[in-house]
Amino acid sequence: MPLLKLVLIVFFCATICEGFYPKKFSFPNVLPPGVPVPPFFNTSAGPWDCFKNLTDAHRGVRMNDMPTLKQYFQNFGYLSAPNLTDNFDDNVETAVKTYQRNFGLNVTGKLDEETVAQLMTPRCGREDVINGTSVMWKKNGTNGFLHAVKHYTFFPGNPRWSVLKRSLTYAFDPDNEVSEITMADMKTVIGRSFQRWADVIPITFTETDDFSNADIKIGYFNKDHGDGEPFDGPLGVLAHSFSPEDGRFHLDAAESWTIDLSSDSSSTAIDLESIATHEIGHLLGLGHTSVQGAIMYPSIAPRVRRVDLTEDDVAGVQYLYGSNPNYNGSAVATTQQDTSSASSVISSASPFLLLLLSFLLL
Repeated sequence: MPLLKLVLIVFFCATICEGFYPKKFSFPNVLPPGVPVPPFFNTSAGPWDCFKNLTDAHRGVRMNDMPTLKQYFQNFGYLSAPNLTDNFDDNVETAVKTYQRNFGLNVTGKLDEETVAQLMTPRCGREDVINGTSVMWKKNGTNGFLHAVKHYTFFPGNPRWSVLKRSLTYAFDPDNEVSEITMADMKTVIGRSFQRWADVIPITFTETDDFSNADIKIGYFNKDHGDGEPFDGPLGVLAHSFSPEDGRFHLDAAESWTIDLSSDSSSTAIDLESIATHEIGHLLGLGHTSVQGAIMYPSIAPRVRRVDLTEDDVAGVQYLYGSNPNYNGSAVATTQQDTSSASSVISSASPFLLLLLSFLLL
């Protein structure tokens, strides 16, 4: 009996922690209907799960997963053409420090647990560092590559849609969709994402069926899809879009996309509306910000919803386009806390959990 209680205690803790961890696992199908799989029993991990093996690594050590970390830092601008060896060299230490500064972590140059956890979090595919300059923590002034005011940032050259284009069209790629979300639901969710930005700037967004002539083209793709920025499977790069007036908006078809976290029990569910709102910011010309909770913050964990523009997001996009004449600021938060669905998961499983807890307390 004591052993059984110990197993059940572990099981109970696993269940209530659903939604707090980015890794995927597998677990025998013994849970009651509606109770999600405890995340730390899964075996299917994201592309950056190996970074946990680098915990506490520092300059001078050699580790097998170091080439993967170097490639990660190159992809997001922290390293240029790295030597993909297993050596934690001076360049990696500099990259780690820049990354820690960008994400508000302790700047040590070492891969502590907090840094590794951030590195493993799913994120947008756009760079944090452009031409050697971080676009996330430079706060004022201009240089040859970017203009950053406060925390929000822009792409190099401050690209924006022409003043002659204040009514933009968007369309969905009919050849690159996903089966788990209906087109009707897709249009509703992404339409809301566009409207959030339209509420604060003098630009309107209209859906069209004319995909080839749309200003903004939206589609789901797997792995290498011809734009030079291949996707990497579940829980890595979630999506990417391009600066004005390119208009391409790509989502990774391999993710567990959802439009309603409260009714989706997957431990790896990614909220489509959160990602769409972020990527539209890039389509308008915004880069990444260091403000946690802002729409333009680069990373977001599974089962987290982040859809409301913050003051940082609004200030950035209005710097580029001006203000919507009807905008009064009432819909924008000074700061935003990410909404995790963990409580809804617990709530949906509460009868089972309460029964289990009662047994454990006997």
